[in-house]
Amino acid sequence: MHKIFDTINISILVLIFTLFFLSFESQRKWSNIYKTLSKTQAMNNNLIDYISKTEQYYITELDSISTHRKTKPEDLIYLNIIKDKKESLFKKNFRSLIEGLRDSKYQRGY
Repeated sequence: MHKIFDTINISILVLIFTLFFLSFESQRKWSNIYKTLSKTQAMNNNLIDYISKTEQYYITELDSISTHRKTKPEDLIYLNIIKDKKESLFKKNFRSLIEGLRDSKYQRGY
């Protein structure tokens, strides 16, 4: 009778340890899958944010189209192009020296 109970107890212990290691392995696999799913969810959230910002930009652009009106040739103002006077460096420095002497910027003596 004792041998039968010992055999049953040992087989139950072996079954428990086997199931424990199998569940431990499946838990490790589930943890890896969960980590991958979390990364995928974070990437999807970033994409959703990017898409919503893009949509918001285009919606504001569409709204601004209605506030702007198309121009006609009568609305345009034509300006004459003014040519820039190019002054030599010597003339520029000489002019600033003369203006400095007039303003008493450069004084003589003590």
